[in-house]
Amino acid sequence: MATRTDIDLELAERRRVLDAWAEKRRRIAALEAEAAELLVEQIALHDAEVSESPFHHDAIHRSMIAEFSAAGHVSRGSMDFAFADAQALHDHLPAVRAAFAAGSLSAGHVREIARASALVAEAIRNKKVDAGVMALFETAVLVVAEQDTAARTRAHARQVASALIGESIRERHQRAAKERCVTVKSLDDGLALLTAVLPEWIATAISDRLSRMTREVVRAREDHVPEFLPWWSDEDIDALHPEDFALDDPAFDAYAETGADGRIFGADGETFGADGETFATDPEIEHIPADTRTWAQIQADLLTDLLLAGDPSLAHGDGLGRIQGRVQVTVAATTLAGIDDRPAELDGHGPLHPDIARALAGWNTGWTRLFLDAAGMLVETDTYTPTEGMRRFLRARDQHCRFPGCRMPVHRCEIDHQHDHAKGGKTRLDNLGHLCRAHHTLKHPDIPDPHRWAAQQERDGSITWHSPLGRAYTDPPPRRVMFV
Repeated sequence: MATRTDIDLELAERRRVLDAWAEKRRRIAALEAEAAELLVEQIALHDAEVSESPFHHDAIHRSMIAEFSAAGHVSRGSMDFAFADAQALHDHLPAVRAAFAAGSLSAGHVREIARASALVAEAIRNKKVDAGVMALFETAVLVVAEQDTAARTRAHARQVASALIGESIRERHQRAAKERCVTVKSLDDGLALLTAVLPEWIATAISDRLSRMTREVVRAREDHVPEFLPWWSDEDIDALHPEDFALDDPAFDAYAETGADGRIFGADGETFGADGETFATDPEIEHIPADTRTWAQIQADLLTDLLLAGDPSLAHGDGLGRIQGRVQVTVAATTLAGIDDRPAELDGHGPLHPDIARALAGWNTGWTRLFLDAAGMLVETDTYTPTEGMRRFLRARDQHCRFPGCRMPVHRCEIDHQHDHAKGGKTRLDNLGHLCRAHHTLKHPDIPDPHRWAAQQERDGSITWHSPLGRAYTDPPPRRVMFV
């Protein structure tokens, strides 16, 4: 039995761990604030370069984002937000900047405050409100931000901003509607999170329609009674005759006569119906398994059917009818043939159940065989040609943009010559790679030398990027094998 002293010691240790964790979080926030200050310094360097070469403003900005994105192993979008947050802290949020440096706010808090402050900053630029309103905004937001989560800070900051600038509910909703989007985030075990940011009324209507459709599916499932049930009573069998069956029933011809005891005799001598005997059925009859899906599973299936199989509205253009979802799957030939059940790979996302890969193979006629070396590296395809075969090989090898950290899928990228074709670069597999438009333009010859990037493909398919600052960043090709 634990004594009071033991309990006190345990509580003291738990408090020590909690306090140490909170202190680490505070120090992390302070370090994030220091990192933001460095981004402010970089913005000053950026602005000075732009003032000297205003014509290359976009190229200078893209190169800066790419440099920090590659060095920090973060996405381009995250770096864009980080620079924007740092700029907001420096320009018009001195109180928030000080709280961030003290570790009172996390980077998540700062991001939500900076985004909401943009509404106030815009109103000040348009002379709708006085410049002093920004100080009121900071004071009101920090009261909540230093005591609550970033998510709650977001709602509070937007409410404060809207109240201070006199924005109406209608204007706020019109502004927010511009942020609608759809994103996909990979989860574990072959699942993904599909997130749609929509106007609230549309989202509510979608949810209501799915609920009503799901309710109808459940009701129909509960009301359905199969034509052949082994638990029929003798009274039911007495009233059963061959003519009761539909003429298009595939087993109709198998029933020749009805016995005096109520049994039906088939052409092959089998019986069904009386005294609890098992019903004989024709082997060609398809027995549909019972629908055991949960409410949530039915909703997910209905949403999938509507998005992938439903006809798009003509109001949005006839061209939508020709759009189909695309996925790229890599599966071993032995798995495809059913010899083993090794997981396939949904390129760019992760493992895929072998049964799904086999089903996709059965529905699609555009599969290509891939040959791998001992290290699991893709080396060639059996449909190699100077044109389409090379493109197939590159799509299978690259899977996404080959700039470090970029995840843009290949069907939204361009095939680039690492050694410029205009300067003698060959159209060969060891000189080609997929790049998204944003990273492709970093290599263009019209970008001035101080901001132009260069890429070189290595013998193993890796692409080494050389930045304007002389740094080298290597992007290896995605592997086709996994060691466990």
